[in-house]
Amino acid sequence: MPETKTSRKHIAVLAFPFGTHAAPLLSFVRRISEAASDVKFSFFNTAQSNALLFSNGGEFERVKFHDVESGLPDGYVFNKSHPNEPVEYFLKATPGNFERAMEIVVAETGVEFSCLISDAFIWFAAEMAEKRRVPWIPLWTSASRSLLVHLDTDNLRERLGINGPGEQTLVFFPGFSSIRAMDLPEGTISGPLDEGVPVLLHKVGQILPKAAAVASNSFEEIDLPDVNTLMKSRLPNFLNIGPFTLTSPPPPDSDKYGCLEWLEKREKLSVAYISFGSMIQLPPPELTALAEALEASKTPFLWSFRGNPKEQLPPGFLQRTSAYGKVVPWAPQLKILEHSSVGVFVTHGGWNSILESIIGGVPMICRPFFGDQKLNERTLETVWGIGLGVEGRKFTKDGAIKALEVILCSEQGKIMREKIAVLKQLAFQAVESEGSSTANFKTVMEVITKT
Repeated sequence: MPETKTSRKHIAVLAFPFGTHAAPLLSFVRRISEAASDVKFSFFNTAQSNALLFSNGGEFERVKFHDVESGLPDGYVFNKSHPNEPVEYFLKATPGNFERAMEIVVAETGVEFSCLISDAFIWFAAEMAEKRRVPWIPLWTSASRSLLVHLDTDNLRERLGINGPGEQTLVFFPGFSSIRAMDLPEGTISGPLDEGVPVLLHKVGQILPKAAAVASNSFEEIDLPDVNTLMKSRLPNFLNIGPFTLTSPPPPDSDKYGCLEWLEKREKLSVAYISFGSMIQLPPPELTALAEALEASKTPFLWSFRGNPKEQLPPGFLQRTSAYGKVVPWAPQLKILEHSSVGVFVTHGGWNSILESIIGGVPMICRPFFGDQKLNERTLETVWGIGLGVEGRKFTKDGAIKALEVILCSEQGKIMREKIAVLKQLAFQAVESEGSSTANFKTVMEVITKT
């Protein structure tokens, strides 16, 4: 896209520093900076999250990062039994932590902010933008389906009840007839509704209609027309501008563990690539079950493993499977999913992973944990037909063997590959010069650069 002339624009970017939220937001900002050369960005995030994003010690051109207070007490030690505790502390520190950091930047630069861009979770940015009389553009980092759920939370609670039968289906919700109550994110209609994250997401659904535009890391053609129509009725200014992996490709990952070289020696569509993201680790019984399934079926596998595989996998497993398996602490995921030898992706069902699997054309076996992952799993299995959910949402040896056989060896697996190949083509078309995501991004730029 040609550069857009602006008049000393200064955009504040407010990140949600948990999970995989901050990286897509930075990708969004990088793309805007490439399209509008005169825009300056101040990226506000916690020190820990900033350190991960800018691990090379540098800064992106025209993007300067600033630390905000995390809210954590001095000497805080992370407690695995309360994984959301840092989020709770952070939310208590907002919006004051952002306001203080933003005031310092304006004082130092002498330039007021002309626009606020934030993660959609930073709902209070709506009030901050309103006070400054500037547009607010939140980014939803997941699928439009999960956002629809949060926009319609009150309706869903009224129709399905609180903690009602999990098998109830959303037949009243266009495009969701195969989705069950149990597939919705915890805190929507089940579990504790008055805790930090459920309250935050409920607030997000109420506040987002105030945004000048709502951007999303997805593409319109991935979903049913009914879903897109419903979304436009809830958020007329909703704009799919992804997948970001195609529009703002990340720097190439290193392959210091030789994953791609190892894949070159495997047969086409034979390998199971396994990764549960940067935050999740399977419970010990499920680790054992998955390992036993791989060994019993002799499925070639490449496993990006968090933790210590020698201590956590079954004794002798690494030695017994060394002829057809490889376990590494880090892997260049997108390059792996694009490799012809990979036939299935065993994943937690996070949205970034699903998009990368679609771009690679690889069907999925999904074991969801939290957030939108259950909804993603159910959607890819029953709506898009590009993968399977794990039976009972927990790995067993027999269940894992069955799922691997279905995708790698059966006609059903072949049909999944054909369906995901169609979505792959649609994703690439969406980001072409005349594609839907490209057109939507131009609309975002109009909001940013208008007087």
